[in-house]
Amino acid sequence: MAATKTRIVAPEIGLLLRLIDEAYEKKAWHGPNLRGSVRGLEAQEAAWRPGANRHNIWEIVVHAAYWKYAVRRRILGEKRGSFPLKGSNWFVRPTAMIEDAWREDVALLNDMHRKMRAAVAAFSAKDLQKIPRGSKVSNAAIIYGIALHDVYHAGQIQLLKRLAARIVDA
Repeated sequence: MAATKTRIVAPEIGLLLRLIDEAYEKKAWHGPNLRGSVRGLEAQEAAWRPGANRHNIWEIVVHAAYWKYAVRRRILGEKRGSFPLKGSNWFVRPTAMIEDAWREDVALLNDMHRKMRAAVAAFSAKDLQKIPRGSKVSNAAIIYGIALHDVYHAGQIQLLKRLAARIVDA
C-alpha cells in the first residue's frame, strides 16, 4: 500500500484560515458572519436602499465578492481581468429584481471566498511575509484584512436589515 503525503499547515496559515472562516461562515462569538448576515434574504430585501446614492445589501455582497477576488489575485500575483462582472469595487445592483439574480450574486460571493481560501491554504509561512507587487503591506496583512472586511460588512448588513424593518413597521 502506498503512503499518502500529508501536508503540514504552518500555524500562521491555520490561524489565518480560522480568521477568514469565522468572518465568512463559521460560528462567531461576535454575532453573524458575512454569509450568515445574508442567509434567508430575498431579492427585494437585499435591494432595499436606505437613501439616494447609498449602497444596498446586494451591492455590499458583490463588493465583498470582488475584494475576495482582488485579495486572491494580489497574493498570487495574478493579473486583473478575471472577475466575472465588468467593473471594480462597487457594482450597481440589482440589474433585474429577480430571485435568481440575487442567488447568483450570493453564489459568486461564495465562489470567490472558496477560491481565495484555497490560495491561502496553499501558502507557506514564508509566503506570508512577502509584500506583493503594488502593495505596501505583507500577504499576511492582506489576508487578515479581508477577514476584517467581511466582519465590517456583516455588521453593516445587519444594520441595513434593522433599518429596513423599522421603515416597513412604521
